[in-house]
Amino acid sequence: MIGREEVVRTALSIAAIQQDDGGVPWPEGHVDAWNHIECLMAMTVAGLAEPVRRGYAWLARHQREDGSWPMKVAGGVALERGGESNHAAYVAAGLWHHHLVTGDQDTTERHWPMVKAALDYVVGLQTGRGEIVWERDARGRPAAYALLTGCSSIHQGLRCGVLLAEHLGDPQPHWELAADRLAHVLAAHPDAFADKSRFSMDWYYPVLGGAVRGAQAVELLEREWATFVVPGLGIRCVSDQPWVTGAETCELVLALDALGDRERAARLFADVQHLRHEDGSYWTGWQFANRRHFPHERSGYTAAAVVLAADALQGLSGGSGLFRDVSAVSVPPSDPGLCGCTPARA
Repeated sequence: MIGREEVVRTALSIAAIQQDDGGVPWPEGHVDAWNHIECLMAMTVAGLAEPVRRGYAWLARHQREDGSWPMKVAGGVALERGGESNHAAYVAAGLWHHHLVTGDQDTTERHWPMVKAALDYVVGLQTGRGEIVWERDARGRPAAYALLTGCSSIHQGLRCGVLLAEHLGDPQPHWELAADRLAHVLAAHPDAFADKSRFSMDWYYPVLGGAVRGAQAVELLEREWATFVVPGLGIRCVSDQPWVTGAETCELVLALDALGDRERAARLFADVQHLRHEDGSYWTGWQFANRRHFPHERSGYTAAAVVLAADALQGLSGGSGLFRDVSAVSVPPSDPGLCGCTPARA
């Protein structure tokens, strides 16, 4: 287990890659809102107030009138102009986390309009059955399908948005309704989503995002444990490649912690420390068949996932329970066929 000093060093490795305009990029150099927010959350845990302030200013500056962000931004210019629903939703998780950690009411109030616009953009992409399609393209057209991982993250964002709204005395009941409907589809109708089952994220994200908890969540994780978990190394990014990745492993740590399975969570967290660099940053992954780091990069989003997992396991900040505490309030029917929903596929 790494301690607080090591956690701060990891957060500082994220601050070191932050661009002059406040964006926190991928190794390729572009910024997307979801990974940017994840990195801000990690730096918030470590108390890096100024980089975090600049990061939220970047979000405010690049948010568009419809509430979304471009998929990719580089040098202040949108490289891909479509707007992903899960990118927009994560700003609510980020700001609620920031409030839990810092208690900074001024920042919460200042960025509340940004969250409202973002979540209204998100719920505008919800289908009649309840899933939320993954993007609106550059011409304003909604996508034809939804993604399970993205919708699981959106569920968490909507729940955090509801908590922010209650805290600020500005209730948004349509977000809560959207979250309830989305949770039901995630828990009872996984066939409503495009098949990405070779990716480990589609396995654990319904638990991580809070839509699936309790016995159903335990069964879900057990079902594919042997497929994705590589003892002593972490978890695979995809089921058919000998490649473990730090971010996915730490997200599974957070999912296990949310279920109270702290023993396995701590073991996985210890396993993934082989990716730690001496400067506190983390390699993105390890290809264990040819014993090489792959890709040959140390990514901010991997470091951020490590910090958030360490916080959850050790209670380093007031936001350590973010993934544990935000969960669905309803239980799906034991027989999804009796719920009255339109079948996802014939």
